Amino acid sequence: MTLAAVLFDMDGTLIDTEKLWDVALRELATSYGGELSDAARFAMLGSDAANTMRLMSEDLGRPDIDAEAGAAWLDARVNELFAEGVPWRPGARELVAAVRAAGVPTALVTNTSRAVVDVALRTLGADNFDAVICGDEVAFTKPHPEHYRAAAAALGVDPARCVAIEDSPTGITSALAAGCAVLGIPNEVALPDGEATVRSSLLDVDMDLLRALIPRS
Repeated sequence: MTLAAVLFDMDGTLIDTEKLWDVALRELATSYGGELSDAARFAMLGSDAANTMRLMSEDLGRPDIDAEAGAAWLDARVNELFAEGVPWRPGARELVAAVRAAGVPTALVTNTSRAVVDVALRTLGADNFDAVICGDEVAFTKPHPEHYRAAAAALGVDPARCVAIEDSPTGITSALAAGCAVLGIPNEVALPDGEATVRSSLLDVDMDLLRALIPRS
């Protein structure tokens, strides 16, 4: 088999947005009269809005929290922070350019909502992706495999011929379950070697490595 597509996670993988999410999450926790624990924050990495609000409610001991209202506030606050500009992760811009130059299709696959993703695409460049799969556009979010299955279907390719690039255990679980080859690039949390190939930075990734991740048969 040959490499058919590269599927990129967004937050923490291509752009360094996790610190901005951290600002918004801790502000929201403060508005509820509490302080978000580091353990809960780490558990939220790569998660969707519903699970994030569940974790916050449990962490703060506030079962009365309106999860939908909290998620909407987070999206609005993160939009404000993103609008100020978000930095690329090291090597990310160059890798996306290399994949595009090689003529390999690309998709952006994220648990983040479309409203926030559209702001991030001002930095990432909408024309860098042949498909964009957002968290509020699928029935099940990561770690469920639907995200990556939907991305492969949108590109018209077999997931087994795709490399997914992720920075979180949640995203890696999703991509593996969809049948993709997975490249893990740690950011906020360490990623153990296992079924995913792990590199310390996207600076260590090139087209030869991506092609080598697709098993030959």
